[in-house]
Amino acid sequence: MTHFPQDFLLGAATAAHQVEGNNTNSDCWAMEHMVHTSYAEPSLDAVDHYNRYEEDIRLMADAGLNAYRFSLEWARIEPAEGKFCEEAIEHYRDVILCCKANGIEPMVTLHHFSSPVWLIGKGGWEAESTVEDFARYTRYVIEKLGDELHYVCTINEANMGLQIAAIAERYKRQMMAQMAQAAAGKDDADGTVQVGINLQKMMADQQAVAEENKKVFGVEKVENFTSMRTREGDILVMKAHQAAKSVIKELAPQIQVGLTLSLHDMQVAKAGGESFAQKEWNDEFTHYLPYIQGDDFLGVQNYTRSLFGPNGGLPYPEGAEMTQMNYEFYPEGLEHVIRKVAEDFKGNLIVTENGIATADDSRRVAFIEKALTGVQNCIRDGLPIKGYCHWSLMDNFEWQKGYSMTFGLIAVDRATQTRKPKESLAYLGSWR
Repeated sequence: MTHFPQDFLLGAATAAHQVEGNNTNSDCWAMEHMVHTSYAEPSLDAVDHYNRYEEDIRLMADAGLNAYRFSLEWARIEPAEGKFCEEAIEHYRDVILCCKANGIEPMVTLHHFSSPVWLIGKGGWEAESTVEDFARYTRYVIEKLGDELHYVCTINEANMGLQIAAIAERYKRQMMAQMAQAAAGKDDADGTVQVGINLQKMMADQQAVAEENKKVFGVEKVENFTSMRTREGDILVMKAHQAAKSVIKELAPQIQVGLTLSLHDMQVAKAGGESFAQKEWNDEFTHYLPYIQGDDFLGVQNYTRSLFGPNGGLPYPEGAEMTQMNYEFYPEGLEHVIRKVAEDFKGNLIVTENGIATADDSRRVAFIEKALTGVQNCIRDGLPIKGYCHWSLMDNFEWQKGYSMTFGLIAVDRATQTRKPKESLAYLGSWR
């Protein structure tokens, strides 16, 4: 192990809805409490980060970390269309100032999956009006907080909706076989997407869901950020990013701006898989280049690899170590993805998410060791990697999977909200 350069940003990441608790104006909160929900459980008070952020930031600082990537919750800041909450924005100012007081660089994400309920009622992430709505929200945030920030991610995993659409299509083609797997106690239908979703529940009882959607959101088809994205909706997300970037550069040109993408390490495991691997990489990354090439940085997010053969995707190797999320344990994928991205994207790179869901923290330590070794290999070869944020700071609410997935560097007893740092937190900090 060698240490990173002094100015390297080494930290951890969270998302507001997953850690703050009581995000009552968001689409995710509404969906968690629906009768026909695909969520395993509601978030409720999550890990109460909204009230306990000072303790959590101190734990990072004590471990030696110097960066914290976290998201602002749009539904708190703009709970009704055009109506902003001063208390909410001042809360996030306090979080930013707490980071600075502890020697930690705050890296803010403006949108991390959850959206205001009112936005969904207008058509959500398939509606052209969302571009203007997101720009207005961004303007308010930067007017209030821009002077305190150096790094802003506009949108987290801008490609997520397209990934979910792709696996939903595969699911439809293989539904009978996967239902048989579920009956046998297996749940590997959605292990190819880097977010916690319950695809089988999403696809079932669609008519009943549509009727309940009308009652909750005023529309039959909910187009939230992690819905199955159309190609038009995919480009709309890019337009929202560009509109937000324009606002940020107008108001606070010193801020480094980018977005983040969920990227798999595409590997050809058998001859004939080359075209399939290339198509997947184009869908996940290449076709976004015209919209992001002028960004200051790209947030790289990787958890595992995808394998391809002459008929398309291949299963993971027999006997491969699997995580709680049904990903293959494959930390080497991060280095491969960084090198592949750097071939075409010419701005700086920040690893904004990389981690593992496991109950065995020794495997998390091993994952970090291999992943960071790969990052250092890239730096030695001259690639412009400016930071690494591990996912996640704490065990938290993994979206539709609930609290069953443990990604955290810190364990949380949700009965008492007591924090217990794991060995992996100190190990990550030791790389500085």
